Amino acid sequence: MFDIEFLQSNFKLQGTYQSYKPLNDGHINSTFVLDYADEDGTVHRYVVQKINTHIFTNPDALMGNIVGVTTFLQKKIAARGGNVQRETLDFLPAADGKYYAEDSTGSCWRCYRHIGNVYTCNIIDSEEVFYNAGTAFGAFQQALADYPSETLVETIPNFHNTYSRFLDFKKAVADDLSGRRANVQDEIQFILDREADTHVLLNFIDKGELPLRVTHNDTKLNNILFDDKTNQGICIIDLDTVMPGLSLYDFGDSIRFGANTASEDEKDVSKVSLSLPLYKAYTEGYLHTAKDSLWAKEIEYLPFSAKLMTLECGMRFLADYLNGDTYFKTAYPEHNLVRCRTQLALVADMERKMEEMQKITADAAK
Repeated sequence: MFDIEFLQSNFKLQGTYQSYKPLNDGHINSTFVLDYADEDGTVHRYVVQKINTHIFTNPDALMGNIVGVTTFLQKKIAARGGNVQRETLDFLPAADGKYYAEDSTGSCWRCYRHIGNVYTCNIIDSEEVFYNAGTAFGAFQQALADYPSETLVETIPNFHNTYSRFLDFKKAVADDLSGRRANVQDEIQFILDREADTHVLLNFIDKGELPLRVTHNDTKLNNILFDDKTNQGICIIDLDTVMPGLSLYDFGDSIRFGANTASEDEKDVSKVSLSLPLYKAYTEGYLHTAKDSLWAKEIEYLPFSAKLMTLECGMRFLADYLNGDTYFKTAYPEHNLVRCRTQLALVADMERKMEEMQKITADAAK
């Protein structure tokens, strides 16, 4: 819970406090919406969040990243005549000038203005929704193309360093802390056979053939605010993992999450496949807004990035299964193994469909 007097003494909240409601969509931070009102009845709505400092141990760096990016976006939006109040988050400075305040218990709180007349989606129920998601994340990438990504701090080091993730996986196999290794030999071998894939994008970075950019690193559908009249994605939220990285990481993870015909927890892997219509919809939307800011190699490797991010996720699930389920929350003993198998099945299907994905991408880039 929060201390309303603490928040009011640290953030300039306009009007008189009326009420609050918790938001339960996020898994990391505790989030609440506060309503304030003027004497004439005008309502001012704010979002306050308790930052999870167990995961984000440096709130100064975290908020430095976020405010740097949102301030940059505000200038871009204003320059093109857009709506600054709706198209990016607007964080309030605390009394000491920082963009968070620490309470008496050591908890860190931040506050930003609520954006109204929007909705979020947790499932993709049409190609149109996924196309609009693609345009939103593409526009985010395009707007930040000239942001100095080297000024951002890695809030979670090596988050998408695929070879580092592979080494973590190999260690989990070797340690076998859970004693489960003997039962997952096929899955282990599937990942080991694809070690070379984990080097591909990293090698391009080393050669200067791919640029480091501002990346969101959590490109799920529910991190987009959609306008409730136009259904267009207007604002990207949940910026905690904004870091320097590859645009391919964000694109690939969107496809991994959104173009799978089955859920992440599906036990019947025969239901798992890549939906080419959904891949086409997202790719067309993404390139519609991001194409002019991307290098040719970034566009060329969009299909591969979808496979790579899916492989990375699969080996993370299997590593956690071998380590005794210490990272991901699980509902039953085989949960991480089920998740791993859906990801590996999706990798295999992407490999079968790679030529079709490449053609769709090339056509969308014309």
